[in-house]
Amino acid sequence: MRKRTCCFTGHRELPPAFRQELAMKLEETIIGLIEQGVQFYGAGGARGFDALAAQTVLNLKNRYPHIKLILVLPCLTQTRGWPAGDVAEYERIKAQADKVVYTAQEYTRGCMFKRNRHLVDHSGVCVCYLTKKDGGTAYTVDYAEKQGLGIVNLAPIQIRAPTCKKINSGYNLGVR
Repeated sequence: MRKRTCCFTGHRELPPAFRQELAMKLEETIIGLIEQGVQFYGAGGARGFDALAAQTVLNLKNRYPHIKLILVLPCLTQTRGWPAGDVAEYERIKAQADKVVYTAQEYTRGCMFKRNRHLVDHSGVCVCYLTKKDGGTAYTVDYAEKQGLGIVNLAPIQIRAPTCKKINSGYNLGVR
């Protein structure tokens, strides 16, 4: 099952000038994974890259109805403090997801890390948008690499080369 599952991780803030190019790269990458038999796509429900990845999977379901979006959420109150528009998009995505998993009922200090580890532990490949050497995305990518996942970093600047360019676990995807 892990070989047929991809997880996403990335920053909450995406540069507006790069968003359209990132969306196209993300779609191309997911199509490539679909063509290699990846059917399940796990997203963490955060704003930014997580939302973009979930939206892309949902859009691709029209062409590839067999793919599934699984939201792995850290707690029931994840959206507390978010702007109303972001909450509405989160709820729209959640309503269309094929499965929703909560790793905790309430917010705790470690619930985001628990969510991220759950995503990685059930995946064979991690598609990310990583531009910083620290923070939750960097932690998740490091963890994914240690677990032997293929890593595809869609960021225009590869700050962690060569690890984020590495594709292992049998996936044949070029990083552009």
